[in-house]
Amino acid sequence: MNVTLRQLRVFIEVARLQSFSRAGDEIGLTQSAVSRCVRELETEIGLKLIDRTTREVQLTDVGGNLVSSVSRLLTDLDETLREIREIGEQRRGRVVVAASPTVACRLMPQVLAACGQQFPYIALALRDDVQSDGIRKIKSGEVDFGVVIGPVAADDLHSEPLMTDAFCIVTRNDHPLAAHRQVEWADLAGERLVMLDYASGSRPLIDALLAQHGVSANVVQELGHPATVFGLIEAGIGISVLPWLALPLPADAPLVTRPLVPRAERTVELVRRRDRSLSPAAEAVWGLIRRLPARAEDLI
Repeated sequence: MNVTLRQLRVFIEVARLQSFSRAGDEIGLTQSAVSRCVRELETEIGLKLIDRTTREVQLTDVGGNLVSSVSRLLTDLDETLREIREIGEQRRGRVVVAASPTVACRLMPQVLAACGQQFPYIALALRDDVQSDGIRKIKSGEVDFGVVIGPVAADDLHSEPLMTDAFCIVTRNDHPLAAHRQVEWADLAGERLVMLDYASGSRPLIDALLAQHGVSANVVQELGHPATVFGLIEAGIGISVLPWLALPLPADAPLVTRPLVPRAERTVELVRRRDRSLSPAAEAVWGLIRRLPARAEDLI
């Protein structure tokens, strides 16, 4: 059976308006084209649907049953097509984004808030994974894309620079370095350092910068999350080198930050699989993140 959607819609209009000519005016067809569609439908079904007279259009019993069933089907179809169109217009869908912890704590809350305002029917879920886990989830398709520390060198991933993020020290407000307006890398020599561990994308960069400035690092603790680092600094265990996005500091904590000079930066990148297109919803969130400031310090 080769019944078309056009034939069904024409038949429903004829039944609703009880006129071939009025149905034609409603849907933009000539009366003869309407009649032909109904005849073709009857031929395909093998049953008479409409009794025609010179003065009126009367549905047969079969025609009446078909109107009831087809009307529900067309309503469901129209609703489905509307939902698909909304997805295509970036108004509906679920998006999962992986972000490194030192990116997630400051940058991603702003993204979540902006997404809720601009795309209220997009459900944005955040995975604050360490860098290695985030990259793995991007590659496996567990997340739509990631916001991670660059550079990311992988043939199966596409990356775009998002922003630069400078390094600073975090220390207690009674530490001698807290009296400085800015701190030189060389001033860290001999200091007890509480650092993020090597699961962080920032740690190799920090190690390289310390070596570049001739600082032999005295790392006394290595931790997975900035919040734990802050707690140890507050307890007097040591000081830390962190990127700007790892802030803000805990409220009411006796801690201060000072910029490190010469200025050194890391790059934050947007990363997704090269062989997989983003959904319209994910593309909308990707575009939203791309519009963020080019420097982390310029974030509100």
